[in-house]
Amino acid sequence: MTNLSYDIVIIGGGPAGLAAAHGASEQGAKSILVIERDRELGGILQQCIHNGFGLHRFKEELTGPGYAGRYIKLVQQDKNVKFMLDTMVLNIKSNKTIIAVNPKQGLCEIQAEAVVFAMGCRERTRGAIRIPGERPAGIFTAGAAQRMTNMEGYIPGKKIVILGSGDIGLIMARRLTLEGAKVEAVLEIMPYSNGLTRNVVQCLQDFDIPLYLAHTVTAVHGHDRVTGVTCAGVDQKMQPIPGTEFDIDCDCLLLSVGLIPENELSRDLVGIDQATSGPIVDQHRQTSLPGFFAAGNVVHVHDLVDFVSEEGELAGKYAALYIQDKLLAPKQPIRVTAAGEVRTVVPQQIFPQETGKDLTGPNETLKLFMRVKQPKRQMLLTVQASDQVIAMRKLPVVKPGEMIVMEIPYHKIPPTTQELIVEIKEE
Repeated sequence: MTNLSYDIVIIGGGPAGLAAAHGASEQGAKSILVIERDRELGGILQQCIHNGFGLHRFKEELTGPGYAGRYIKLVQQDKNVKFMLDTMVLNIKSNKTIIAVNPKQGLCEIQAEAVVFAMGCRERTRGAIRIPGERPAGIFTAGAAQRMTNMEGYIPGKKIVILGSGDIGLIMARRLTLEGAKVEAVLEIMPYSNGLTRNVVQCLQDFDIPLYLAHTVTAVHGHDRVTGVTCAGVDQKMQPIPGTEFDIDCDCLLLSVGLIPENELSRDLVGIDQATSGPIVDQHRQTSLPGFFAAGNVVHVHDLVDFVSEEGELAGKYAALYIQDKLLAPKQPIRVTAAGEVRTVVPQQIFPQETGKDLTGPNETLKLFMRVKQPKRQMLLTVQASDQVIAMRKLPVVKPGEMIVMEIPYHKIPPTTQELIVEIKEE
């Protein structure tokens, strides 16, 4: 067994992991290891060849590989950052010992002073939503079809039905249409789309692809290959309505039915938020176990990669401060609670700030990231501490697919606060 030792080990070489490595290096960490299970760095960005990335981070519009390339260059210039590609992490222990394996070195035991979780998220599959029918070829997740089309040069079918209106599904509707396939329909079980508004317009409406809201697939037809699907409208309990069934002929069904943070390695080590399915973190992105940090889609599923990178740099910075003994021992945390129309909020807890130990300057702000339960108009966002509203913002429109970010200066949080209540309600 190969034995290695690093200051900081980052699990995942996607946008969050690369940003964490850069943030840790900038903060003075001497030895940093990024472990990536794929053959190249960049994560999911390598298969996202459409543009729209980087407007916040780099102030210009980039493709996914272009955005990843910027960060790969940044970390490759950091001489204290090393990489292990094609490497699978098997286990992580509470003493920060990591067991990994790859074809070159075999089984490796890696000792770290701090660990950053940046494993991203995975797609829900057919088994997760239990579609009845046989198991023919031609059923893919939208992400698998995206990799097949953009990186391997194959299209999954010629007559496509997409179940779910998540962003990957919407983007693949456009991509496959441009490749010559016919996208027969996009079905969404909710009465609203779960993707960004710009993707609904640019990927469906601009190509005259029908979107059926409050509909789902109730059966898959075909023995060796998909030959069609049966669809139906659903009621308020998302149950199929008898008499609304209709068939669509197709040779491929793509599933874009949600993303789940990839927490198989971390869920037995740190506290998990049942609402986000990711680790409970504080404003430094430290988890409930000291020395373990988390960032990106492994914490909560983001809508923009720019926020993933921002969170990654934050986790890397504070992981470096932790091993330098500059991250103060936690006091009693202030809980951050979602209320009203807020479904999830990150971070879930914060610790009172103390200046003078290289942590937070007087002008720094707390950033709260949140998602709502359902689309609403004319809403009011408030953050309340100790029965006092410390921040307020009017929101003309809120949607589950679009993340809301709220910044609060730390000095506005009363020192005796025990809970921040983040609420969105009608004006």
